[in-house]
Amino acid sequence: MKKNNFSRRQFVGTVSVGSIAAIASGSIPTFGNISHKMNETANLAILGGEPVIKSKVWPAWPYVDEKMIEEITKTARSGVWCRIQSATGTVATFEKEYAKLMGTKFALGTGSGTQALNTCVEALGIGPGDEVITSPYTDMGTISSIITSRALPVMADLDPESFQLDPREVERRITQNTKAIMPIHIMGQPCNMERIMAIAKKHNLRVIEDACQAHLGVYQGKVLGTIGDVGCFSFQTSKTISCGEGGGIIGNNEELMEKCYTVQNHGTSRKGRSETIGAKYRMNEFEGAILLAQLAGAKERFALRNKNAAYLTSKLKNFPGLTPQKLYEGTESGSFYLYTMTYHKEHFNNATRDQFLKALSAEGISMSGYIANGLHKEPWVDHIVNLKVYQKMYSPARLKQYLDELACPKCDQVCADMVMLWASGPLLGTQEDMDDIIKAIMKVYDNRDKLNKI
Repeated sequence: MKKNNFSRRQFVGTVSVGSIAAIASGSIPTFGNISHKMNETANLAILGGEPVIKSKVWPAWPYVDEKMIEEITKTARSGVWCRIQSATGTVATFEKEYAKLMGTKFALGTGSGTQALNTCVEALGIGPGDEVITSPYTDMGTISSIITSRALPVMADLDPESFQLDPREVERRITQNTKAIMPIHIMGQPCNMERIMAIAKKHNLRVIEDACQAHLGVYQGKVLGTIGDVGCFSFQTSKTISCGEGGGIIGNNEELMEKCYTVQNHGTSRKGRSETIGAKYRMNEFEGAILLAQLAGAKERFALRNKNAAYLTSKLKNFPGLTPQKLYEGTESGSFYLYTMTYHKEHFNNATRDQFLKALSAEGISMSGYIANGLHKEPWVDHIVNLKVYQKMYSPARLKQYLDELACPKCDQVCADMVMLWASGPLLGTQEDMDDIIKAIMKVYDNRDKLNKI
């Protein structure tokens, strides 16, 4: 990984037979500027050259087909728009089918992934005075699900190669008030759940899997979301199973899942009794209809994303400029909601990530960073420590310690160095589409000495 040059020999050793034939014909440029045809147009597009890919069109997302439109129309005409109108409506049916798909006894629909997470926090009795350990590298919905219940989100630093929670940091953050761990399967790939579950067992903690990005991923033979006490999913528009907004909870503990039902039904149980504290987090029938209509092809799309992700990773093997997200041993598949890599500027003539991304975009492939700042650096932290409820439920010494221990330097490193391809649509493309990504990256790499002119 210390060599600056990714040689022609290394490239030829990784491409397919079909790609080699295309190179020989001069029809596609290569990593090593082999062909004369490529040398003629090798100048970066952002500096006046011809782009590698013109007018790139990716597979559309969210997924829409005629069956989905028919189901929405059918639901609209039925007049059954709310889940409590029918025990056999689209939401109830979706819950049964989603449980089958995920291999659990129970599933519960909610209005969003954030609502799913908060439902589980409430159902597990976590509230003021309690602490939940989670990652700073996530959507604010994760944190919101904890602070909505006035518990304290304690952030542990990351493994900078996987972008996931570092189990060693998790264990270091446990206090007498810790009640749960909320690992995030970020980008849709599995956390190190073997270590996290061992830590939870050792310290008698509950585990709420934030699998909002991780539909259908498998770790050590188990579907993500089925490893902890409960698993939560998002069906927001960009997710690999989507309905605009929407969320879901899966689990095998009937008593706990019934508590989740009661919480999301504004504290009212299936028996119609008003029993506990709970917001109205119900999924509606239109969301259920959209989700039901796309479940049949979900596994096929999931398999294609995994195939294309593996292809991209094989092409980047031993390439020093970009390192794909590390997958833990035991990872059998991931949702690949995002395809992510670490950018190594030292192998791009010390050009900034922004310069690299601008040059890549001009070549026809758009990538970006993901989370600009870890959530340990956002204003909500100062907001909650100054709230009366937090000052009442947590001692001044604990709140001072909380602020003193907010530093997450590995998370900061990931925020600065990570680049991603939003993958829900693009990873449904062809192998030729994946080759286009590699060609654009390698053209920028071949011209890395010019990046500082951008």
